[in-house]
Amino acid sequence: MNKELFKKQLEDIIEKFEEMGRKSQHNDLSDLPKADRQSLVTRGIASVHRISGTNSTYSLEIERIIQKQPHLHLHTSSVIGVVKAIKEDLELGYLQNLAEIVHSEVFSDFLEMAKYLNDNGYKNAAAVIAGSTLESHLRKVADKASVPFENNGRPIKANKLNADLTKAGAYELLDQKNVTAWLDLRNNAAHGNYDEYESEQVKLLISGVQDFITRIRA
Repeated sequence: MNKELFKKQLEDIIEKFEEMGRKSQHNDLSDLPKADRQSLVTRGIASVHRISGTNSTYSLEIERIIQKQPHLHLHTSSVIGVVKAIKEDLELGYLQNLAEIVHSEVFSDFLEMAKYLNDNGYKNAAAVIAGSTLESHLRKVADKASVPFENNGRPIKANKLNADLTKAGAYELLDQKNVTAWLDLRNNAAHGNYDEYESEQVKLLISGVQDFITRIRA
């Protein structure tokens, strides 16, 4: 989660609201042009959805507000109230914890899928899914640790990213060695080298990646 970027987005919206408030004679800005209020509310809703997801408490509160009256320009003050709430929680670190939990739950779903496939004789597909889940998590860990995971818009190779994260202190050397082995197994699966590993190794891959994601939060 890019905390500073999200914070700047929210601050810009609140600043615009306060600027409009200085021009208005009413708390709800109802004497200002409808288009200006609608634009501000739309930006506020988009930022809340982008930062917290569409199923978060913040987004659901906005949905509840709008259900009363679908015209966005009528909800300027209420929506900005939600924007202020999410900004405060972001500054206090509460939103970071939420994002980490969501990432962990999403990845757990993929690993459950991989486990099911492996248990039912599809070790190759299971290895690819588990390995891809690991790669996705590495990129999220890199984002959290401010370690570059792209170069000119192209993803940095997973093994290099693994080394860079270890160097940055995101996790220990033992974890790096495990990740290297897991990525090697995933590469064998992705390139059709199916005789290079067994179902039991895929089982260990899945459990290892699950433990890694649980310990190394993103």
